[in-house]
Amino acid sequence: MKQNYLSIDIGGTHIKMALIDSNGGIHSKKKVRTPHEYDEFIAVLNEEIKLLADEIRGIAFSCPGKVDTDTGIISFGGTLPFLDGVSLIKEFQPKYDMPVSVINDGKAGALAELWLGNLKGIANGLAIVLGTGVGAGIILDGKLYQGKHFQAGEISFMMKPSAAPSYNDMYGFSGSAVNLIQKVNMVLGTEDKKDGTAAFEAINQKDPRVYPIFETYAKEIALMICNIQAVLDLEKIVIGGGISAQPIVTGEIRKQYLAIRTNFPFMANTLTEVEIDSCRFLNDANLLGALYQLLLHDK
Repeated sequence: MKQNYLSIDIGGTHIKMALIDSNGGIHSKKKVRTPHEYDEFIAVLNEEIKLLADEIRGIAFSCPGKVDTDTGIISFGGTLPFLDGVSLIKEFQPKYDMPVSVINDGKAGALAELWLGNLKGIANGLAIVLGTGVGAGIILDGKLYQGKHFQAGEISFMMKPSAAPSYNDMYGFSGSAVNLIQKVNMVLGTEDKKDGTAAFEAINQKDPRVYPIFETYAKEIALMICNIQAVLDLEKIVIGGGISAQPIVTGEIRKQYLAIRTNFPFMANTLTEVEIDSCRFLNDANLLGALYQLLLHDK
């Protein structure tokens, strides 16, 4: 009997694939470059799926954009706009005669944490994914909450007060890990402004030229957490995304969150403190979460 599933995480640069069993055990992984034209994109996926079709019992997709998990239809597609209006369920389920599921990549990350990670056993929690923007997956009553239009958790679109609201007033801009790294590298004079290693080497050393930039960034995320907690009253929030591999990230966010509460006793006395931790899964989060969505959907 076939034991494994094919999980596919579609990103703007690479498509990552893994053979995973129903317990979350990863047996093999592979990645290929992401084509940015629809026909070539579908051809690449078909080529990879055919190689494993006789070994798998289902296909689970994680992708950017707003995703209707019932129909598999993707809206917008984020960095892959050609996915707008495409249903990967309709595209692949009849062809391979096996279950297919699709979920937004940020929500997949939250499902991975709920299934096997640092939100396991948590009834009400949140996974925040710090990347180009700020993604999130909300867990309420032990289940992923997607909202009426499958867009719950799009905290990049949360706005800060402004006389003339613009993109710069969204948390997707001020909370962008990519923007943080670029700002730090500009101060350091690093040739590659996207060099995360150089940026965090200086941050971890608490270089006085750049550490205040990092503290300001962490305070932005902490303020966002205060606002979310006031609305949702969560047990635990976990921080994910590539930069969360650096322990200093979650540590500084937690420090700034506690400082806000200390400086605002009315809040501290009224609202219960939420636990802030790192995500357990980084590069494999979307692959695992996509599979969990399939297992839930296919029950």
